[in-house]
Amino acid sequence: MVETIQLGEICIAVTRKAVKNVHLSVHPPLGHVTLVAPTATRLEVARAYAISKLGWIRDQQTKLLTQSRETPRQFVERETHMLWGRRYLLSVVEKEAKPTVTRDHRRITLTVRSGSTVAKREEVMDEWHRALLHQTVPALIEKWESRLGVKVSGYFLQRMKTKWGGCNHRAGNIRLNTELAKKPKDLLEYVVLHEMVHLIEPTHSERFVALLAQHYPTWREARAELNELPLTAQAWGQSERSDG
Repeated sequence: MVETIQLGEICIAVTRKAVKNVHLSVHPPLGHVTLVAPTATRLEVARAYAISKLGWIRDQQTKLLTQSRETPRQFVERETHMLWGRRYLLSVVEKEAKPTVTRDHRRITLTVRSGSTVAKREEVMDEWHRALLHQTVPALIEKWESRLGVKVSGYFLQRMKTKWGGCNHRAGNIRLNTELAKKPKDLLEYVVLHEMVHLIEPTHSERFVALLAQHYPTWREARAELNELPLTAQAWGQSERSDG
């Protein structure tokens, strides 16, 4: 059962799990706060711990809320777009043919039919990002399957509001945010590994952290870099879609 602690304007969701220590987290993009406590922890004790960390919580929320955010993309000539952590200039070609996206070392070329809407252009780019992720992710999964001694039953790409990835421990599958196509490939690998470690340890326990540190010693730096990169300007009221 999830309980809440209210500290002024800050609402903290509290869950109890079989962990040894309290884990306090501030999550992107808007800075919602969660606290995971050992099963026997009384709510008053969790509240006292949260109060002791109030300054840290506010600092983390400020960082997230002042984090650079992409302006809405219009998919027009010479607009900048991110791919694998690099900026590219967009070139738009109108042609009566099936929409396509290509790139060279400096430019992404979006070919669309004359009069295509911004929504249609975004859809074409989104499909391209998914295709690039489908080309990249399987090799990463295969690499870490052998190192971790686990088997991924499948992976799914999904536009997600607040998370870079997810893991269904029982089903043995993982989910990845399609925004990762815009981030450096080493950060994509960090997210893939993070979710695959959850196949061994479902919670963010000390064992999970130890496993992650063993296989990816710089995971804290990777997490910080990922959360400091510009956030998408997506209107989160849109429905999230996924594919496998």
